[in-house]
Amino acid sequence: MRFHSAVSQKESTSEAVEQIIADVRGAAGGRGIQADVVFVFFTAHHRDEAESLVEDLWLELDPQTLVGCSGEGIIGGDREVEREPGLAVLVGHMPGVRVHPFHIDGESDWRHALSNPEELSEKLGLGPETRAVIGFGDPFTSPIAQLLDAVNDTAPGVPLVGGMASAGRSVGENVVLRNDRAYHSGMVGVSFCGPVSVQTVVSQGCRPIGRPMVITKSHDNVIEQLGGKPALDVLRQTVVELDEDDKRHLSNGLFVGRAISEYRDSWGRGDFLVRNVIGVDEKTGAVGIADYVRSGQTVQFHARDAQTAGEDLTLMLETQKAGPPPAGGLLFSCNGRGTRLFDRPSHDLSAANSQMPATPFAGFFAAGELGPVGGKNFMHGHTASFALFREKACDGN
Repeated sequence: MRFHSAVSQKESTSEAVEQIIADVRGAAGGRGIQADVVFVFFTAHHRDEAESLVEDLWLELDPQTLVGCSGEGIIGGDREVEREPGLAVLVGHMPGVRVHPFHIDGESDWRHALSNPEELSEKLGLGPETRAVIGFGDPFTSPIAQLLDAVNDTAPGVPLVGGMASAGRSVGENVVLRNDRAYHSGMVGVSFCGPVSVQTVVSQGCRPIGRPMVITKSHDNVIEQLGGKPALDVLRQTVVELDEDDKRHLSNGLFVGRAISEYRDSWGRGDFLVRNVIGVDEKTGAVGIADYVRSGQTVQFHARDAQTAGEDLTLMLETQKAGPPPAGGLLFSCNGRGTRLFDRPSHDLSAANSQMPATPFAGFFAAGELGPVGGKNFMHGHTASFALFREKACDGN
């Protein structure tokens, strides 16, 4: 199994495509790389020529499957490209691996896929040997929350990793790619079966503050009481007890982490699904968050800033240093990360390269990142989500 990443910052779409094709053909010491699957990411600068872009890549690279989307910024090679023209690809040679591309679009298509587990399985290529699903959706026309729930129910334990296209701000401005076609709506992706292992890393960029607490009264997305006390009173007390360094971390907002599993004696990084605090009610003492909650759940307040996000990413990626390096990887970073968060460019890609220097990466800056936490798939924000491909024998070794 071999992968190769290529990136071009040519402003001309045709010249960018030519540069990518030449790079891929020159890979492996000039022998090139057989393309079984190609992931393609491009900025809005190439959006108007997306059809010719995908047709040329499809014909010249001749893959079994091609999927991709437009993004506000792209990731490939040795750089993250922000606010400039960019085209990036990750080409994979995956002997024996079965790939199943898909495109879900239109009200009828979505209704059938989401209401019928058999149709969803057929559409996405889900089965007993499915290792992972990689997906890219237009945020304006893809009911992603319902899809995540359906995949979690239909194929429990199968990771769905990817992101939402971010090159447009209204319906029709984003582009998703499947094989030799470009679309302006819906969701595309590919599932993998057979001798491949797809590990995931989801860095939510936060760290817990205070201590874990149990919700004792709630409704919908509103936490009314924590440990029998008004949630706002508990929040204020938590802030008062923080040291000055932790208080400075709150300048970028406050978050609540919901424990994925209640069956633990202690919790740490990676054990919580992190969501924004979206409001407080001074009169009732309630705290609203961007997620549904229920009484009996364990939650903990979280903080995020550039330093915390960098530390969290490094800690999460260190788990991948054991064993052979991934043959290739995909990186989906929130469009609020990059130089909007960090004081240097290519932060997330550099962190990945420092831990996995032999692994080629590509990806894009997303308007919502997909990835599993605690074995269940979720949509995230301000997150770096990875899919890492490793060879795996058919007997599981």
